[in-house]
Amino acid sequence: MSPRVVVIGGGLAGITAAIALASSGAQVTLLEARPRLGGATCSFTRDGLVIDTGQHIYLGCCSAYRGLLGKLGMTAHAPLQDRFDVTVLAPGSPGRLAARLRRTALPGPLHMLPALGRYPFLSWAERAAVSRPALAMRRLDPADPALDAQRFGDWLAARGQSERARRALWDLFTVSALNIAGDDASLALAATVVKTGLLGKNNAADIGIPALPLGELHGDAAAVLLAKLGARVALGTKVSAIEVGAIDVSEDPGARYRVRLAHPSADLPAGAGLPTEIDADAIVLAVPHEKAAPLVPPDALPPGTVAAWSGLGASPIVNVHVIYDRPVTDLPFAAAIDSPVQWVFDRTHISGLHTAGRGQSQYLAISLSAADDYAEVPAARLREQFVPALAELFPAAREAQVTEFFVTRERRATFRQVPGSGALRPKTGTRLPGLVLAGAWTDTGWPDTMEGAVRSGLSAAIELRRTLLSPGSGPARSSEPTWAAVPAASSEPNTSASTMGVRQ
Repeated sequence: MSPRVVVIGGGLAGITAAIALASSGAQVTLLEARPRLGGATCSFTRDGLVIDTGQHIYLGCCSAYRGLLGKLGMTAHAPLQDRFDVTVLAPGSPGRLAARLRRTALPGPLHMLPALGRYPFLSWAERAAVSRPALAMRRLDPADPALDAQRFGDWLAARGQSERARRALWDLFTVSALNIAGDDASLALAATVVKTGLLGKNNAADIGIPALPLGELHGDAAAVLLAKLGARVALGTKVSAIEVGAIDVSEDPGARYRVRLAHPSADLPAGAGLPTEIDADAIVLAVPHEKAAPLVPPDALPPGTVAAWSGLGASPIVNVHVIYDRPVTDLPFAAAIDSPVQWVFDRTHISGLHTAGRGQSQYLAISLSAADDYAEVPAARLREQFVPALAELFPAAREAQVTEFFVTRERRATFRQVPGSGALRPKTGTRLPGLVLAGAWTDTGWPDTMEGAVRSGLSAAIELRRTLLSPGSGPARSSEPTWAAVPAASSEPNTSASTMGVRQ
């Protein structure tokens, strides 16, 4: 009989694990407490428009996430730039309003040198000094625990980076990637971002932006694929407990776990076998750390491990949505310095505004990472701050009328990626065979991003294959889980295979 795997959590990590395991023959049941798949990458409707709760992008180096897009058939709907190209805006005189960071075709890390040499927001001396930490960064090993104990800002300052250089250049890349104030970030995680994205291959930092709402790109597409693979998906289904060894072997000799449901799903047909509990051979626990902690069975991890997860904390992201009665910019997105605005995106087409009968209206969304100062601020006060800030960046906005203004908040968007956080992130495997952890907060070697989430889901699938089906086979050979490590998904359900064919 095919192994029965319950995946708890329908975010990117859970979706990835479920697809990989179902593709390789497991009987997969995916449980999600919310009424839709996708986790933090979701959408909702408001006055006829489709709104993403937050703006998400990815980079060319995000191989696992790009693999997920391919599995979902969504690659064409999240296109990559032909080369890294970012407009950086600042308030001030017309001659100082914008700069362009565009890579060349030179091999990395030389590909960014011409753009940095022309970057007008730093002095000549500050631009020349950038090479010192860049060269030093190439020699760092992000896996070195000593790096996780250091603040990125302290490391930069010790290598000649002024306050201005850190705010006007380094923060552009690290604050949005790590969701923490640039100086406060873990050096280990910052090194991963900089080495992989900026100092690696010349196309590693090319930016990909979804052309569909996130709910369609991830959640809806995953639901379709999982149905084709024969997996069961139960939405609106909250798990209350995971029990070990509580199964009567005379009833079910193969089951190792029992998953108890607090709110059984109404989405499955009668007789689907999910009234109040599910027996399983293996479990992927793919929920945020604060939700995973009460579900982890005793003895699954060393003493004190689960309690230590509270130290990961949470860092918020706030998104400010502004709709104007006319176009105010022709830029698809831009970064900003010397402004409360960090990154701003044109959401006119992706939201459906251009076909909603609202004339020439334009919809801009501001993404604010490390948004502790804004997480609880009323929308009216944010309007007083950010509408004038946008007008400083886009002069045409000074004559335009704001027809709608609203705010979305992700108060626990990521864990706090500060020094010491790396030591708190658990490995995929546990002491209990068949029970694995997944989520961007686990020890993926990457920051808490979409790429990290997908990698964790792949790692979970690989770990189950190793420990559940091939006990004693030794550690997984690959520390870089990719979609090449699992079989390609069939267009037809695969429910007859006797083993999970996940290759390491």
